[in-house]
Amino acid sequence: MYISFSNSPEPEDKTASLRRRPPGTRTVSSTVITLGIVSLLTDISSESVAAILPLYITGVLGLSTIAFGFLDGLYQGVSALVRIGGGYVSDRFDQPKWVAFIGYALAAVARVGLLFASGFAAITAVITADRIGKGIRTAPRDALITASSDPENLGKSFGVHRTLDNIGAALGPLIAFFILLLIPDGFHTVFVASLAFALIGVLILGLVVPNVRTRAHRTAEAHRGGELASARQKFDWAAVTRGPMRRVLAAAGILGILTIGDGFIYLVLQSRSDFAAQWFPLLYVGTNLAFLAFAIPLGRLSDRVGRARVFVFGHVALVAAYLVAVMPITDIAATILCLVLLGAFYASTDGVLAALASQLTRPETRGTGIAAAQTVVALTRFVAATGFGFLWYAIGPDASMVVVAVLLAIAIPLVALLLRPYLSNTRPLYPDQGRSDPAEVPGP
Repeated sequence: MYISFSNSPEPEDKTASLRRRPPGTRTVSSTVITLGIVSLLTDISSESVAAILPLYITGVLGLSTIAFGFLDGLYQGVSALVRIGGGYVSDRFDQPKWVAFIGYALAAVARVGLLFASGFAAITAVITADRIGKGIRTAPRDALITASSDPENLGKSFGVHRTLDNIGAALGPLIAFFILLLIPDGFHTVFVASLAFALIGVLILGLVVPNVRTRAHRTAEAHRGGELASARQKFDWAAVTRGPMRRVLAAAGILGILTIGDGFIYLVLQSRSDFAAQWFPLLYVGTNLAFLAFAIPLGRLSDRVGRARVFVFGHVALVAAYLVAVMPITDIAATILCLVLLGAFYASTDGVLAALASQLTRPETRGTGIAAAQTVVALTRFVAATGFGFLWYAIGPDASMVVVAVLLAIAIPLVALLLRPYLSNTRPLYPDQGRSDPAEVPGP
């Protein structure tokens, strides 16, 4: 049922009624809110560990920086290798909740391993398990968000979810920071707290979130309408690599190859700013706070002007961040402006890309379509980070940043031309991509 503040009788066609509501009264599904809470708890768990992992690996376990570099690459790249698999299994068996549950549960089990890992092989296994869990859960979770949302409100739904997610990403390092402030050798205390947050998130997902099954919903509608043929549609792998999705994947790849990691920007700021050097551990928190400020407004904007448009032109903020990092302006101003621009960039691309992929794929291939786009982004950004490291070594940090900024500035209008048919389109390409979960609460 709907939570409403009106005394008027409930309409028979709830979905049609929802779509006729004025923009100001649009709502966000309670399922989206609950998934956001699950992500918030999970991000507190994962980011509290990520914030102390470099110090733990090199200072406590005594491993070399080469070993840490390998583990950091593993941390960044493993999830990309299984994302399409998670999306495919979710679509193939029409069980998005339980595939996502496996991913969240695997990451929680990995937290137990942190309590006992004491060498390179053990910590490698723990990180691998954690990142595989992340890769498995991401696309099915985003498919649940799509299936539980009104198509015209999809960008806002992803914005709400990513806002809650990034609250967790900001709180995690702060919790770790204060634990170590109170207990200087309290690394295992951080790991125990991380495990607790992860388990609570898994329990909420398993007990509260409904399993919104797209094909089951479509089959019931087809039987009612006598359209049995449409209910027998099977999963089509090629559907996620042809037509409009081919353009989306190409665009994500072109822009991703010119998106270097935040760490490089922070290192450039640190080299020229005493302010950034002093507060370096909290720069990630600053970016997440900026993300929180922009996620919902930019999600709403994408619902109005087009998700492809917001995704493409959101990279303008990244170009600006590159240039600000090397411009001769006040240290504090440069640092804060960079964090704001990075937050705006992520808010206009992360959830918006998932919403765009959902908009341009059929319900039965939705999870795989989202996973394919996210995999392209993850892999190209990994290549970008590696390539930028060599470029930094060859010509220096400032010149490298300017080169990448110029190339990205050239790529943005070219990608806009590539996605021109979808820049202003906000409606799903396939009309049957409607809401299948009616439970709602007023959106923020």
